[in-house]
Amino acid sequence: MKHVACSGLLGITMLLGLSGPIYAQPQLPTISERQYRVLSVTGKGAENIQTTEAQVRLGVEVQGRTAEAVQQQVASRSAAVVSLLKSRKVDKLETTGINLSPNYSSNNGQRRLVGYRGSNVVSFRVGIESAGALMDDAVKAGASRIDSVSFVAAEDAIATAQKQALAKATQDAQAQARAVLTALNLSAKDVISIQINGANAPVPPPVPFQATTVFRGEAASTPVVGGEQTVRASVTLHIRY
Repeated sequence: MKHVACSGLLGITMLLGLSGPIYAQPQLPTISERQYRVLSVTGKGAENIQTTEAQVRLGVEVQGRTAEAVQQQVASRSAAVVSLLKSRKVDKLETTGINLSPNYSSNNGQRRLVGYRGSNVVSFRVGIESAGALMDDAVKAGASRIDSVSFVAAEDAIATAQKQALAKATQDAQAQARAVLTALNLSAKDVISIQINGANAPVPPPVPFQATTVFRGEAASTPVVGGEQTVRASVTLHIRY
């Protein structure tokens, strides 16, 4: 009888050993752990502001027989133009291009060196009301080319417009979400994330002058008229419902 009992106990032990480890059954996630339904909606906003500054690109361009002579003339006249601009306290004055290159003529398929061309171009910002007269004075001081003029708003005005455009974009996104959820007989619970896609003021394209080279002489003052600049913003809301 003892032998039989031991065999039975051994069999039970072996059966338990072969069955492997016993794992607890996984629990179902609670309601708070489940993924909520989320509505993503993008709103847009825009704010128009008056341009008050002119971004001007002008410079000196000279042609001559020798590179040295051309470079000296460019340097002398450019110095006079820059001195004038500094005396008028223009903003963001910087050199945007310096060039000295040979000038060739073609005759019967043959190129012949006839001289050199040099230039020095600067850009700056000035109030629109002063831009026309300042460009005229720059030509008198030695400038011989006006490349372009573009109009922008003041930086503080742009910063204010960016905030207003963002507020409008946010309100637009909220209005869209309410319209969709109301149509489906649902309600918004809270905003779980916000994405600002941009609130930038695109620079208006520069207004090119028909003639690149300006010939000095007596003429009426150059009229300069600005316009409006639009600041646009886009905001995406992720709303739990």
